[in-house]
Parts: sequence; structure tokens; C-alpha cells
Amino acid sequence: MRIDKLLSNIGYGSRKEVKKILKNGNVTVNGDIVKDAKFHVNPNVDTVFLFGEQVYYREFIYLMMNKPAGVISATEDERDKTVIDLLNDEEVIFNPFPVGRLDKDTEGLLILTNDGKLAHQLLSPKKNVPKTYFAVINSPVTEEDVEAFANGVTLDDGYETKPGKLKIIKAGSYSDIELTITEGKFHQVKRMFEAIGKKVVYLKRISMGPIELDNTLENGKYRELTEVEVQQLKNFVPEEE
Repeated sequence: MRIDKLLSNIGYGSRKEVKKILKNGNVTVNGDIVKDAKFHVNPNVDTVFLFGEQVYYREFIYLMMNKPAGVISATEDERDKTVIDLLNDEEVIFNPFPVGRLDKDTEGLLILTNDGKLAHQLLSPKKNVPKTYFAVINSPVTEEDVEAFANGVTLDDGYETKPGKLKIIKAGSYSDIELTITEGKFHQVKRMFEAIGKKVVYLKRISMGPIELDNTLENGKYRELTEVEVQQLKNFVPEEE
């Protein structure tokens, strides 16, 4: 990898800005000053210092966020705050993006990464990646509803959903439920309940594939996925041969 590309990728400026840094003799590779932007380095072998501090290169970043209500799942927006606005500069320089979307008023687990290949695999309809939500419904949820969801329901536009696993946590005038689906249609959870004459009044995603929301994360907070969690995701959606 070219030294200017390495430094630019990890946030030390544009290629043009990095070239100026190199020309000023502020970069060393294995103890030798490098001024040529085309100089090739192996980030796994070579030791790179910039302004006297060692540079640690990595290509991808993987984050788990507990998305709060009122924030949109996008990289930029002219009116609303986005999930990217909640990140620190040291994460933003990697240009992460949300894997899928949560509605503006929906909370919970959102994975952000700059690993386009993994994101594509997680969102591919062929992979049937399960997503589990906790929801509060404005009326009693019954075993008949559980059966209806297990068979798939017809949405307002005529689309028949794949089977969903509905679990009643607390029944009553307002019911607490968990719903696992393998699709991601627009407002799908809300529309599935509307299809049986009921309304979602609170919605939170609690898992996606093998990754469960870290209960220690407050709304709007995030952390990096552990190496184990990243590997779990990659193993869950192996690349197609």
C-alpha cells in the first residue's frame, strides 16, 4: 500500500495534504524518513511514525450503537441529526455508515461500519438475517396473533410477509412483545401490527443476527464491536461461493 493512501485512509488528511506532510520529513518507516508519496509499505509488517508517534493502520471499523429516538439512520441530513453526528472524530474519519435503517422514532441496536462487503451480506434478502424487536402494542396481543404472524400477514400494499416469530411477554390493555423477522420492509413491524388492527406505540431493536444490544449502552451511546463479535457476524453471513 502506498504511504499516502495509508495515512489518508486513517484520517491524516487528503492525499494532497499527506504529500505535504511527507515532503516536510515528518514520516518515518522502519526508522527511515520517507518523503515519496508512492513509497509502498506493508501495514502488517512495517513500523510507521508520524510526527514522532506510531501510526496503527486498520481498514475497517465496526460499531454498535443504541440509537435514540429522534435521530435518523443516515450519514447526512440537512434537517435532522443523524447517527453519524453522534460519533467522535476518531470514528468519523473511517466514513462508517449504518447497516440498514431504524425509523426516526425507533430505538435500539444499529451496526455501523465501513465494511461494504459485510454490510451487503447482512442486508441481503438471500441471507434471511433475523432481527428481533421489543415493542409495546396499544391493545391485547393474543395467541391468534402469534399464529397469524407465524403464517405471514398481508401488508397495506398487498405484500405478504415472510413468517415472523411473535412472543408475548406481557398481555394486557397494553402488551409487551418480541418479534423476530428476517425482512426489512419500510416500517415493517408497525405495518404488520396494523394489518391485524393494532398499533405499535414503542419500538426497539434488540438483536441482529448473532449480535445482541449491549444493555450497558445508554441511548445515543456506542462502542466498538469486539473481535469475537465481528467474527460472529462474518461467520453468520459467509460469502457466497
